[in-house]
Amino acid sequence: MSRVKPVKVVCALTAIGASLALMTAHAETRIYSAILAAESVASPGTGTALVTMDLDAQTMRVQASFSDLIGTVTVAHIHCCTAVPGAGTVGVATMPGTFPGFPAGVTSGTYDATFDMTSSTSYVAAFLNNYGGTVDAAFDGLIDGIDAGKAYFNIHTSFASSGEIRGFLAPIPEPEIYAMMGVGLGLMGWIGRRRKLQAA
Repeated sequence: MSRVKPVKVVCALTAIGASLALMTAHAETRIYSAILAAESVASPGTGTALVTMDLDAQTMRVQASFSDLIGTVTVAHIHCCTAVPGAGTVGVATMPGTFPGFPAGVTSGTYDATFDMTSSTSYVAAFLNNYGGTVDAAFDGLIDGIDAGKAYFNIHTSFASSGEIRGFLAPIPEPEIYAMMGVGLGLMGWIGRRRKLQAA
């Protein structure tokens, strides 16, 4: 069992390092993260969300993980844009209903999907209309809202129909990304050296 763990760690760190390297290499990519937790209800639920916006391709990649929810997931999406940064509630901005394929009927899970933000179906009609009905303006408005700290990732459940856990998205500064890459690469090197010594 101890021999399997290093392989899993190396694979995970390699994937993270490669993903971050690709994301940072692209000057027109912005990455946002959120820690998801209960606010208005008593729940032990927690989670994380990572949203990557490619400004050139106009795509949005959504990665999320969550656990320990009291209710089972009904829908998940991004809300934007609140009146005050980091506080308040507002209507849904993305994906009418829920993110396609987001785990439903469960109390824990993971998610990873990329969306074409040039499609009107990637936005709720009201959000799209707020930006003149054009997807370009809506995409810019969503990014501006996230940059301003006025957008949050929300997971709704059977226990809390308005949202059991949520978190405001915030930009990840490039130095932090490079630091994460450095730590990941360093750990991979350390594990590789350790395995060589054990094999010798």
